[in-house]
Amino acid sequence: MVGWILKKILGSKNQRELRRLAPIVHRVNEMDEQFKSLSDDELRAKTAAWKEEFSKIPELEDQWKKLNEILPEAFAVVKNAARRLKERQHTFTVCDQPMVWDMVHFDVQLLGGIVLHRGRIAEMATGEGKTLVATLPLYLNALTGRGAHLVTVNDYLARRDAEWMGLLYDFLGLTVGCIQHDQEPDVRREQYAMDITYGTNSEFGFDYLRDNGMATTREQQVQRGYHYAIVDEVDSILIDEARTPLIISGPATISTHQYDKWKPLIEQLVRKQNMLCNRVASEAIEKFEQGDVETGGRLMFKVKLGQPRNKQLLRMMEDPDKRRAIDKAELSFYQDTRKEELFALKEELFFTIDEKSNEADLSEQGRMFLNPDDPNAFVLPDLINEFTEIDLDPNLSQEEKDKKKAERQQHCDAQAERIHNISQLLRAYCLFEKDVQYVIEDNKVVIVDEFTGRKMPGRRWSDGLHQAVEAKEGVQIDRETQTLATITIQNYFRLYQKLAGMTGTAETEAAEFHDIYKLDVNMIPTNRPVRRTDHNDRIYKTRREKYNAVIKEIREAHAKTQPVLVGSVSVEASELLSRMLKREKIPHNVLNAKFHMQEAEIVARAGQPGTVTISTNMAGRGTDIKLGPGVTDMGGLMVIATERHEARRIDRQLRGRCARQGDPGASRFYVSFEDDLMRNFGAADRMTKIMERFGLEEGQELEHRWLNKSVETAQKRVEQRNYLVRKRTLDFDDVMNMQREVVYTYRNEVIDSEEPRKLIYEVIDEAIPAKVKEYLDVDEPNYTGFVHWVNTTFPLGLTKEKAEFETRTVDENAEFLVEKIKNAYERKSAYEEPTAVKSLERYIILNAIDRLWQEHLYAMDALREGVYLRGYAQKDPLIEYKTEAYDMFVELMANIKNEVLNNLFRSTSNLQAFENFLATLPQFLLREHAPTAPTAGAASRARQPQPVGAMAGVAGDGDGAGEVSIDLPIRRSIPKVGRNEPCPCGSGKKYKNCCGRVA
Repeated sequence: MVGWILKKILGSKNQRELRRLAPIVHRVNEMDEQFKSLSDDELRAKTAAWKEEFSKIPELEDQWKKLNEILPEAFAVVKNAARRLKERQHTFTVCDQPMVWDMVHFDVQLLGGIVLHRGRIAEMATGEGKTLVATLPLYLNALTGRGAHLVTVNDYLARRDAEWMGLLYDFLGLTVGCIQHDQEPDVRREQYAMDITYGTNSEFGFDYLRDNGMATTREQQVQRGYHYAIVDEVDSILIDEARTPLIISGPATISTHQYDKWKPLIEQLVRKQNMLCNRVASEAIEKFEQGDVETGGRLMFKVKLGQPRNKQLLRMMEDPDKRRAIDKAELSFYQDTRKEELFALKEELFFTIDEKSNEADLSEQGRMFLNPDDPNAFVLPDLINEFTEIDLDPNLSQEEKDKKKAERQQHCDAQAERIHNISQLLRAYCLFEKDVQYVIEDNKVVIVDEFTGRKMPGRRWSDGLHQAVEAKEGVQIDRETQTLATITIQNYFRLYQKLAGMTGTAETEAAEFHDIYKLDVNMIPTNRPVRRTDHNDRIYKTRREKYNAVIKEIREAHAKTQPVLVGSVSVEASELLSRMLKREKIPHNVLNAKFHMQEAEIVARAGQPGTVTISTNMAGRGTDIKLGPGVTDMGGLMVIATERHEARRIDRQLRGRCARQGDPGASRFYVSFEDDLMRNFGAADRMTKIMERFGLEEGQELEHRWLNKSVETAQKRVEQRNYLVRKRTLDFDDVMNMQREVVYTYRNEVIDSEEPRKLIYEVIDEAIPAKVKEYLDVDEPNYTGFVHWVNTTFPLGLTKEKAEFETRTVDENAEFLVEKIKNAYERKSAYEEPTAVKSLERYIILNAIDRLWQEHLYAMDALREGVYLRGYAQKDPLIEYKTEAYDMFVELMANIKNEVLNNLFRSTSNLQAFENFLATLPQFLLREHAPTAPTAGAASRARQPQPVGAMAGVAGDGDGAGEVSIDLPIRRSIPKVGRNEPCPCGSGKKYKNCCGRVA
């Protein structure tokens, strides 16, 4: 109560914040008046003067202080420039369409600009001119010369806004760039070099991954830093798209899927399950008719487990008594005392489906159907036990043991692959619907974004799910991909030193913005009062009744030529509505994932008299709907939503499509108990009871503001669940992010280094002492193994006796080896082409980083998939993941150094240079006795290892004490002689009875 009174007196936190900013707005307007007397050149000169001033301020903190000082003046310059363009009715083209500049910043837009400059989120209603608002802070922050980015949701909006607002920037003397999907690297670099750059979140993110994970020279990198970014539609980008990380993939080296092999069996299995569920549903109806409600409820619960979208089940859920019986059966089966009964019930089906967690699980009956001859076809072998048994078998040699282990490992891999393929095919058939989660285009499966309804070409579901859907639809099955580089949207945007955002709907997600991005939300008031009427939801028992009511309302509005915008949650729903409207002979436009290209054009026309537009809920964001002549008198644009979305934000976004800039408008949501939100998240139960109490008949609806609250409660539950999913994704990715930063920083250090040899020598200085300790700093030093490792890695020609490792300490041995290796490397480098040596040295390190980092990403994916199972052992999967990931990362960095050492003397800038280097080395034969051409005196000579080649006479260089030398495999000087062939010495005897006897 006290809090409410204080809020009334002092205002909310947001109101107090905006009151503090009011004097700045007043100051901007005063300066705008003063600047009217300046010429265009004088106004433009301010930009050049500020840029020069900032170029002399090296520290970022000092630059930010200066920006805050000049903010009122800079904003006034932008506003004044916009005013001049409007007064002159300046014409220009945007996306090949002629336009006239007709905008000057309102006071609320100046408020929004100040909020954005301060690194916050400005919530501004649809139609309040967010595109123009962004020009103020972008201009101000671009003066530093460090670049300012505006991030939007698609290529069209990026190009439109860059060309539209580019007129204003160009007038003020700033350059503008725009990143588009199909640009070449050279063009991208030019766009990033501009003062202000527009682009989509995925293009910015992928450029970051390519720059840091794939580029091998500074010239191949296109970005130039992460100074300041404004994210347009910030809720869509930072929240809706944050559950899917950005991934650059390449084809996997091997493809072992069997989706096409298992597809016919899975199709049969799904058919059998459908027949079984229909039969059980018919039995349940009979039981209900006989008055055996308990058995009927139990049977329908069984149908719900096996086919949650069964038509008979959905019809029964409309009946309050039957719904209650089904819910009662479900509750009783999930009690601890009836776990065995629940398991037995599931085993009566072929598989069970859990819609909430998106999982499908085979039962024993299903497994028998798929593989009747092999009862263990779906059991993974216990490799630890099997390996132990093999090791303890005294009848097997070591070679046979290794062979048996390899066979068991191969069998286990094949078994796991089969189980995985079948599981993904089941999910594809039971949980993924065509024209809802994906569409088919050019013989490819294209994912549809569940929030925006937009197609996402190029994106693929991971873990083989995409191939399973391709198999289901009979299109070409592409090879599995392996991750080359990945980052989450959250971690990409956290790279920016200052981040801001703008949207029409951020308030409901304010806590998440603060927790993850440290962004506060300020609600900016509208320029004119909102005149929209938000009607109560209309709630029906069935989808059929709901759609009939929607068509009726559209027909009534269309009859009086009031424009209607109909929001649907899926492509399927929009096409169903389209068919119903065609039957009613009502002309209309359809905007869904299949018509992405015309999106902005269709949405812009939605305010014309008599227009009916069907759209997925979020389509057309960023495009104004301006009302046609006479529409205001009819009540403005009518927004009808055919379903409540999982997130309240999306509903608010759809409502905000009407009543812009003080225009009239109205909105209404239609809901049925068959909607996914109502079925899965429990709002339907309470309403069923209300319907029962009032005795509503078919076609009648419920409508009350209390019911709106029930639906919003269900939405809050889903929002909370989705937030936890995103938070969990981020918690796991934070671990990867720290590793990514270390690897990418090291990678960039290599690319930028003028002297990469210093980095090579750092690797030698760190890796050699570690190897020395591994072999020699133990209870039983392995001198033979160590000498073998040294000689296979470096051309030193060491022998155990001459190297005398036993006579030195571990540190002395490390120093001895480091010196020898560096001398050898200097000698090798002397033979390389001087201009190419630095590039070669960079390549040696980058190649090691890239190859092993990709393997590390694959291993981390596997760890993340499997670590959840540790929850069954009462261990926190996240803590386990962090511990294992740290160990794996330490191993990765050690492996990178070892890989560099291995490639140091196996890489060359020029093959001839490498051969020249090899020719100068004392070379030793690997075996005591070499099968060279036998001579008559061969029997009397025992061959000793001796130097051969150009430096054979320099005995001191090849004495086995670690000077530069190389061990060569034996090569025959004549073709191999068969045992029964004449001896080449000319004795006339067979080779086996002559020289061959000695050899």
